[in-house]
Amino acid sequence: MKQYAVIGLGKFGFHVAKGLAQQGLDVVAVDKDEEHVRDVSEFAKDAIMLDSTDMKALIEAGIGQVDIAIVSIGENVEASILTVMALKEIGVKTIIAKAITRVHGQILSKIGANKIVYPEMDTAKRLVKKMLTNMHYETIDLSITMKIAKLTVPDFWVGTSIMSSIFEDEYHVKPIAYKHQGEWHTMFVNEDILDDGDIVVVIGGNDNIEALSKKV
Repeated sequence: MKQYAVIGLGKFGFHVAKGLAQQGLDVVAVDKDEEHVRDVSEFAKDAIMLDSTDMKALIEAGIGQVDIAIVSIGENVEASILTVMALKEIGVKTIIAKAITRVHGQILSKIGANKIVYPEMDTAKRLVKKMLTNMHYETIDLSITMKIAKLTVPDFWVGTSIMSSIFEDEYHVKPIAYKHQGEWHTMFVNEDILDDGDIVVVIGGNDNIEALSKKV
């Protein structure tokens, strides 16, 4: 049976380690945070607290013997890079690494990661796709301050050009896509007029999206 190491037990790493363990696979879970290690110890065969940038600590923990290492350190870019370098140095053959940006991912690939995953980007894409195929009013949080809203064109926007300044001037939102007669559009011209039954997607601050939701 292949042995896996999951290094970094934040939300992503925790669920990866838990998922592998629940499939009956041999998992070593690693993090330098005691609480994270304790949380995953219920599922993983081995849960170890150590600094994954410390090559000696990795060797002593037997990480060099695993078949696949999954580095789920994302926010601390330096730590993720040093961890991948250390894993490569101690002989781990397959390294899967989480990245938070394309540049981060490119660096990880160059220093030895075999596969790069972008969980935040992938999740955002799935949410947007789901939103664009749902005919109900929906919102998606992009950050603490920004949201996307998808809604059927309200009466007060029917007959309005998608390029009109009214969206930003009066509602403080910006259209980024609209659906007319079953077809989505993301490139606009002044002649693109919103019709009854069209779907529009707008982006704006939380307060503005919330204010718009109360008007439609």
